[in-house]
Amino acid sequence: MDDCITLTYAVEGGDLTHAGEASSGVKQALRKLGLDPSVIRRVSVCMYEGEINMVIHANGGTARVDVGLDDITITLTDTGPGIPDIEKAMQAGFTTAADSVRDLGFGAGMGLPNMKKYSDEMKVESVLGVGTTVTMVIRIE
Repeated sequence: MDDCITLTYAVEGGDLTHAGEASSGVKQALRKLGLDPSVIRRVSVCMYEGEINMVIHANGGTARVDVGLDDITITLTDTGPGIPDIEKAMQAGFTTAADSVRDLGFGAGMGLPNMKKYSDEMKVESVLGVGTTVTMVIRIE
């Protein structure tokens, strides 16, 4: 991408205390760039849901955000256990989160469905025992 700004964040697995810091950083950066609040909101939702998924399910990972002139691409990569059934994981309410995580208010099974809802394009690639990459594109209107 020409005229692209890239933001990269490491996401720590299992650390619910700091979960959301990467999505907050992206939100602040997009505000400084003067992007439309509705675009910032959509990116923030996608980032937060993906970040929480990496913290809860995947022992962390990397979030890369490429801000272009026409769109924003979010690439979330982890080395977690992988997703055995992506179609099932995309169903609202389906979760594999531990009860201890759910007791804290996380893991309600809305992460992937919300990411799909708030992005214009979404692709999930997962290999069991290797990890998962979720790529989302949000167009800048």
